Amino acid sequence: DTDFCFLKALQSAGAVPSAAHTDATCEEMEAAAAQGCRLITHLYSCTSTIRREAGFRIAGVVEAAYLTDEICAELIADGCHLPHSLLRLAYKLKGPDRLVLVTDAMRAAGLEQTGAFDIGGVPCIVEDGVAKLLDRTAFAGSVATADQLLRFAVQDCGFDMVTAVSMLTAVPAEILNLPKGR
Repeated sequence: DTDFCFLKALQSAGAVPSAAHTDATCEEMEAAAAQGCRLITHLYSCTSTIRREAGFRIAGVVEAAYLTDEICAELIADGCHLPHSLLRLAYKLKGPDRLVLVTDAMRAAGLEQTGAFDIGGVPCIVEDGVAKLLDRTAFAGSVATADQLLRFAVQDCGFDMVTAVSMLTAVPAEILNLPKGR
């Protein structure tokens, strides 16, 4: 099927296909999952959700993540990109074995300073614990470090430490088919 040539090429090269920055419908994501797409890059951030077309509701990537057992999802758990309620919802619906905590960090990650930076040549400003577009209409990236993700998951979302560490380490390793540790 020519619709999934790129996805198949990624798999042939040993890459794990992931849906990112997409306005795909739930049906399109389910079809991609049937062809081997197993991951959604930073769920809720630049991924589609319910919208209306000619008055009818159309489900998107967010809904596909919850409906499709084969799909795992990344979450930017920095306390800025997602409120704790969405992180807890994802945890409740997908379970910790299919969720990955990611920083989505850019080069200002871990720096104490705020101010002007760029992401791939796109100017941004770091303030309020996150990178934003200059007009402040959207986030441009995260400045979080892994320890911040763990604190947010444990202290604000109520996850136990072992589960949060697993979502940060073991789950992504499994998705990438890396050998189990000692």
